[in-house]
Amino acid sequence: MLKLKINKHLLECGTDEAGRGCLAGPVTAAAVILPNHFKNKILTDSKQLSEKKREFLKPIIKDQAICFGISHVMMDEIDKINILNASILAMHKSIEQLSTKPQLIAVDGNRFKRFSDIPFETIIKGDGKYLHIAAASILAKTARDAFMEKIHEEFPMYNWKQNKGYPTKEHREAIRKYGVTKYHRMSFSLLPEQYELELKIVKNP
Repeated sequence: MLKLKINKHLLECGTDEAGRGCLAGPVTAAAVILPNHFKNKILTDSKQLSEKKREFLKPIIKDQAICFGISHVMMDEIDKINILNASILAMHKSIEQLSTKPQLIAVDGNRFKRFSDIPFETIIKGDGKYLHIAAASILAKTARDAFMEKIHEEFPMYNWKQNKGYPTKEHREAIRKYGVTKYHRMSFSLLPEQYELELKIVKNP
């Protein structure tokens, strides 16, 4: 059973990101403040749940949360400032959206930068330990998946609907065959080194 939060006396938000290891699409983060009475037996790290369960939990979290924020940081920004900084920026943008200011930020992982004057705590695998971080992981993952499914319609040959931009064999084969799109992260190793020079830019089909 996941704990509600780190300090029961403080108003805490949990924050997490999705899509950090992808070759295409944004990195997406969410921040969530849950009420003290919140309980949910199936809520856990989004990676441990099926798509059906994530979609089931999404409206419950949005409806029962005190407030939440969701933010994308796009590919050009990722390429400019690197994926770690982009992930932290996405979390900051999500916290910025909260209508109630938290007294403590609970962050999944081990890297973060101070946001405003709010204290923070990083927790490795926090999305499997605390409900507010797990809730943030669900909102980030479902929002990012929806984005990838939308752009799949524009470039169906990469099958983003299925792989969500992650470096699957199928995705890399499509990059080798068709080239790259405006949604690919050019600072990432999109293909094994011997193919890198062959990449071409694909316009909208």
